[in-house]
Parts: sequence; structure tokens; C-alpha cells
Amino acid sequence: MRNVLISGAGVAGGTLARFLAREGWSVTVVERTPGPRTGGQAIDVRGVALDVLDRLGLGDRMRAVRTRMRGMSVVDGDGHELLRSEEHTFSSGRLDSDDIELLRDDVVSILGEATDVEYVFGDSITALTEEAHGVRVEFEHGGFRTFDLVVGADGLHSVVRRLVFGPEEDFIRHLGQYLAIFPTANFLGLEDWQVWFRHEHTGGVAYPVRDNTELRVTLGFGSDPLPRLTVPEQKRLIAERLAGVGWEVPKLLEAMAEADVFYFDAMAQIHLDRWSAGRVVLVGDAGYCASPLSGQGTSLALVGAYVLAQELGRAGYEEAFAAYERRMRPFVELNQALATENPEGPASDESVERAKNAISLG
Repeated sequence: MRNVLISGAGVAGGTLARFLAREGWSVTVVERTPGPRTGGQAIDVRGVALDVLDRLGLGDRMRAVRTRMRGMSVVDGDGHELLRSEEHTFSSGRLDSDDIELLRDDVVSILGEATDVEYVFGDSITALTEEAHGVRVEFEHGGFRTFDLVVGADGLHSVVRRLVFGPEEDFIRHLGQYLAIFPTANFLGLEDWQVWFRHEHTGGVAYPVRDNTELRVTLGFGSDPLPRLTVPEQKRLIAERLAGVGWEVPKLLEAMAEADVFYFDAMAQIHLDRWSAGRVVLVGDAGYCASPLSGQGTSLALVGAYVLAQELGRAGYEEAFAAYERRMRPFVELNQALATENPEGPASDESVERAKNAISLG
């Protein structure tokens, strides 16, 4: 039986695991966190990525847990409404579209219910050595195993990419922003409605989830690349950058200080000349992160995992990796371009429509 190690239990890793297990692969997924990741923002699944959900057999389940926003407002520091729309939101686009918006933790949870897949939480890869008939993988908590193939699906700061392709700074392209995301109680009383705020070089959004019982909050600011910070340092920096911003931002900062689930990172993209080396291949953000500013990171992860699994079912790994990259590169390039098309907001509907369908699943 062919065996594969997937590093990362997120959208790309979970999708690939399900498809490969279905084709008879022995699949192991290693994830450095103690369990499935919680929190995160609402994410979009668009265009051909919806077909991938259906081919997974999960389309109906995913659509059942989609967000149900009625619209959005944009306010200034005094809470005055600057813009209002019941036709679209900045996060998910047109509300009458077939595209769906879901919480990242819901997507990961549903994907993680794959049968015949071994999940190893609380561990990570420390070394990869290609041998004659496989890859010897050493783990942080000791021991080693040998796999036919290794897949890096471990995100923007991929360990697999660093071990095989080199340091992150060789491939990362910063987009000049940082975002923090956290959940809190719905103390704003929002009902299926997003509220965005902007003030000079800062901004953010609050929107209700879980039947309006909870808020997901995103706070952001413009910045050149920062050094690595601890979580308390990240929270202090955000509080400093957003100090003096009006509306409900002081309350949101108080909620952030108390949040146990918290994400903070640069808005950045990954650009590599190749996504595979020997028996190791990258998928999703590890190979071609488009950043949340593109709105297409999840769709790229879903489609990339599907195409990779499809090609591995057709040929040996060398031919499969080459075909995967040949098919995906034009799709990736169009979707990465969405993040930089409009520095002041989302890309145009026309650009999104073109990019989200720019590949044939076969």
C-alpha cells in the first residue's frame, strides 16, 4: 500500500487526506497543535472549489453551516454610517451568489472526520531525508518513520518548505498589513450583519456567528515586516496601533485582551519557482499562499489538494507532481493577483469571477 505523510491538518491537508484515503492510500496527518485548530475567520469557497466540496461528498454539509449575512455597514470613528449594503459584503462578495462563506473551524472539523486516516496531533517534523525508496521523517517528539511521499500542507510558515526549499524569507512577499482575529461574545447585538470600521492606517470588522451568539473580530493595521512577537506582545502592539480609534474599538480591544483563542500574522504571499523536490510536494498556503486579502486562500487549498490527488491517481509521483504544477500555476497566479488589485478594498467582481473559475477539474 502506498503511504503518505501530510504535514498540516488544515483545509489543504484535510482535503488531500480524504481524497487519497478514498483511493487506497495509507494516510498520516501530523499537526503541531494539540488538537484541531479552533477560531479563525469566516472563509470563502467559490467557483470550482464548490465542485471540490461536492466531489468530497461534503457539499450539502458545508452549505448547511454557511454564514447567513444580510449585509454590512461601514462606520467612522464616531459610529456614523458611511456605507450600507444589503447586496454584498467585503468578506464574501455578492450575497445572491452561489459561493458560500463558512467558519474556518467548521470546515476543518468536517474535513477531519475522514475515515482510515491517522491523525497525530501535538507533533511536527524536524528533518526530512530522501532515501532510495521513500522519505525518512524525524519528529520533534522522537523517533522516525519512512513514507513514500511527504506533503507540506502546513501553511504560510511551512516547516516542510523550510526543510526542503530553504528559509521563508526567500519566498515570502509581504503585503504591508497585519491582521488579528479572535472570537468574543456578541456584546454588540449584531444580527447577521457585519460592521466594518476604518481609521487612517487601521481598520477591522465584527460579525456575528453561531446563530448570533458569538462575534468574530478582525483588527488590522498597516506595517512593514515585524520581528517575531509573542502573543502578549502581539496584543499590546494592536492595542497601541488602534489606541484612540472610536466607535466600539475600545471594547473590542478589551475583548481581545481576554481572548484565549487568538490569531495574528502578516498579510503575505508565497512565491516559489517549483512546488516539489523529489518525493516532497507543497499544497495550499505552504506553496502558494495568496493571503486573506485575496479571499481565495481556501479555494486554492481545496482545488490544489483535489488536483494533486487526481494526478497521483493517474501517474507516478514525478509525473503527477509535474502535472499538478502545470495545471495549478495559472489558477494560482490569477487568484494571488486579487490581493493586490485594489489596495483600498476587495478586487472587482469581474476579477473574482474570472479567477475563481480559471481551471478545469477534469
